[in-house]
Amino acid sequence: METSELLKKVRQIEIKTRGLSRNIFAGEYHSAFKGRGMTFSEVREYQFGDDIRSIDWNVTARFNHPYVKVFEEERELTVMLLVDVSGSRDFGTVNQTKRNLMTEIAATIAFSAIQNKDKIGVVFFSDKIEKFIPPQKGKKHILYIIRELLDFQPESSRTDVSQVLQYFTNAIKRRCTAFLISDFIDGEFERAMMIANRKHDVVALQVYDPRETELPDIGLVKLKDAETGERLWVDTSDRRLRMAYHNWWGENQISLQQVLAKCNVDSVSISTDEDYVKSLMRLFKLRS
Repeated sequence: METSELLKKVRQIEIKTRGLSRNIFAGEYHSAFKGRGMTFSEVREYQFGDDIRSIDWNVTARFNHPYVKVFEEERELTVMLLVDVSGSRDFGTVNQTKRNLMTEIAATIAFSAIQNKDKIGVVFFSDKIEKFIPPQKGKKHILYIIRELLDFQPESSRTDVSQVLQYFTNAIKRRCTAFLISDFIDGEFERAMMIANRKHDVVALQVYDPRETELPDIGLVKLKDAETGERLWVDTSDRRLRMAYHNWWGENQISLQQVLAKCNVDSVSISTDEDYVKSLMRLFKLRS
């Protein structure tokens, strides 16, 4: 992408997503993620109605009277974007590619985080860690992130969600909120997700294209796997084949939702032909 064209696209996304985060998501974001990071403040005497789980037994034993720990919301959270940059993100049949939608969603979350005085960082991943951008604050930092989202070229075209979750768990020491943005066309990652969500607060954002849910009846076509490069002739006029593909997609979605539910991970699926604003609002309100 030419520098002038890239800067123009960065500016367009900045204007749109900064406006969304300021006018629509500001309060919703804070409500959804406030209190997820809590820090110890003080102890005080137990009062009727206090949660007994917050009793400080050491202080209680010392003064022979119940005392409870008081926590306060951390003033600064760290937000990480784990962004899938594998080959399948360049697929799109309606208004935009999955890559474009992922970029807008990531930028909107980034501006929301900055306006909430949180730090924002990014990990680009394929079947390996492609790039790590350490968490920082500031508009200049976000514009750098948007530029990378638009123009970054990965070394690999494959996907490994487990790899990025393991890296994230080990690399980020302090508890943070992470948005995993991917189409989740991948195999096993349940164990890595469970471990990551125990240490951090992981949110899964699935981005997909409606054409991925079913094959159209358009006769004999040559298809290419964006991640492996494999090419295959497919007779889409075969009704049984179309039904098998449709069932495969449905089963994969059910399996994905079961894994995320088992790992206690909040999630939302967003299609390239729908308004992602409504989907994010629904997710934020669910967590509020």
